[in-house]
Amino acid sequence: MDNEVKAVFGSWVQAIGTILSAIGSTPIKELSTDLLDSLNLIGNVMQGTGNALIADTIETETLDKLGNQIQAVGNSTVITGILIDFTNDVKQILNIDGNWLQALGGGVSLADALGGERSTSALYSIYGNLLQAIGNSLQSISGIKELQGKEGQELNVVGSWIQAVGSVISAIGQTKYP
Repeated sequence: MDNEVKAVFGSWVQAIGTILSAIGSTPIKELSTDLLDSLNLIGNVMQGTGNALIADTIETETLDKLGNQIQAVGNSTVITGILIDFTNDVKQILNIDGNWLQALGGGVSLADALGGERSTSALYSIYGNLLQAIGNSLQSISGIKELQGKEGQELNVVGSWIQAVGSVISAIGQTKYP
């Protein structure tokens, strides 16, 4: 698979993953908690895989490559909190830290896009990464609120969907303007 095709594929794997995670984070009465948790897990695995694929297509060391690598580490951190039998507080801290890492990675990729050439592709990357960083930041803040015993679920849902919109924008940009 050549790098252009791999980058488009990775972008869509990431986008589908963020959508699945957003669905899993949204309380839907018709879906069981187990199913929602599974969607969140599968979504994070797909996000991390997509980010790793995208990073692998960038041959030189760039901020965008580093940003995608950091996002993949963030997804791995969230996955660790889901899969390993830790206390609820430790699981929540891993989720918070994983989302902060994803936000950081999105910000690093955003910096790369802001410093690059001005093109339609760069605009998709700027808006997509900005929304993903905002969404992940909101998810982290919601986790902190929940760790403090406050309500944070609505903020988490909003953050999840903002991140999903950002990843779809990035994937569209990668598809139309590789």
